[in-house]
Amino acid sequence: MKEHMTKYSVKAMCEVLEVSRSGFYKWVDKTKDPSQKEWEDAMLKMDIRQIHEESKQTYGRPRLHLALEAKGWQCGKHRLVRLMKESGIKGLQRRRYRVKTTDSNHPYAIAPNLLEGHPGPSRPDEIWVADITYVRTEEGWSYLAAVLDMFSRKIVGWAMSERIDHELTMSALKRALRNRKAPYIHHSDRGSQYACHEYRDLLRDYGIRASMSRKGNPYDNATMESFFGTIKTEEIKDRLYPSHQAARAELFAYIEAFYNTKRIHTSLAGLSPCQLEIKWNKERNGKEESQAVAVA
Repeated sequence: MKEHMTKYSVKAMCEVLEVSRSGFYKWVDKTKDPSQKEWEDAMLKMDIRQIHEESKQTYGRPRLHLALEAKGWQCGKHRLVRLMKESGIKGLQRRRYRVKTTDSNHPYAIAPNLLEGHPGPSRPDEIWVADITYVRTEEGWSYLAAVLDMFSRKIVGWAMSERIDHELTMSALKRALRNRKAPYIHHSDRGSQYACHEYRDLLRDYGIRASMSRKGNPYDNATMESFFGTIKTEEIKDRLYPSHQAARAELFAYIEAFYNTKRIHTSLAGLSPCQLEIKWNKERNGKEESQAVAVA
């Protein structure tokens, strides 16, 4: 049992077990050796707290369970719920956010919905989806335009501005195109920021097929709606950022340092977007090497 003590400090263990140091040492005395289950519960609580803090206190039971499995733990649902309750830990509950950011009353042509009946992407940079949301600051509204890879759920390009116009959406798309291979399909709503000539010309220059949601049906763009729901629940919440610059800095940290690289996605088998793409590339390279050996 004592080998577990090397992982955490006595002070940390006492806090988890809610005992004094003297009581702790009596507890681990050979004549009063705790059960294996008590030790495991104490260790689990330490890892649960650590994972919860690293997730910015956002993970609930499903993601905590996946993270614990990645650490080698076998922990059932009811046991995890009990330990979370004992530790005062719970995940954030998603709220419904609907603010009109789409102006579809414009003279521009509307692209067909190429995702209707589509089986979904089989690799990165096959389908990108894009949309706009808002952030409150003491200096006024700030708008976030994002472009998401539908295969990995990675945010491949994003931009913020005090103006909700095509320059904002084009800035996000240009950033994505600087970092990635152009996709086959780009899907968005019918807003003028995506339907305008400047945006459609940019898509055409890269050989990207434009796709747009059906009228009055934002859930055609459900993957991006899901991302915006996540970022509003976990980062934006009801916050009033002190400035546009502060909002950009906080969202940069969330998107680039947490969401893309670390945040567990239950839809991605417990991986983050970056982890899924690394895994996919390794598997593809392995298949290519095998085929090359077979040909030789």
